Amino acid sequence: MKARVHVMLKNGVLDPQGEAVRHALGQLGFDGVEGVRQGKVIELDLAESDAEKARATVTEMCEKLLANTVIESYSVEIA
Repeated sequence: MKARVHVMLKNGVLDPQGEAVRHALGQLGFDGVEGVRQGKVIELDLAESDAEKARATVTEMCEKLLANTVIESYSVEIA
């Protein structure tokens, strides 16, 4: 079973990497980009065959390691 975790900084948390990308896009002629938030995607191959158990396990992984829940939010997709 595959899991995909999307991790993003929470709203209100400064995103210097996103701001650098926004600035660079403007320098390259891509006008009209008012904001950029940069995050990460983590893909996991799991031995678990039960989707609900897999979701629970990946959620625990996020809470303990994959996301800094103080400043980041995450979502989990199970396929």
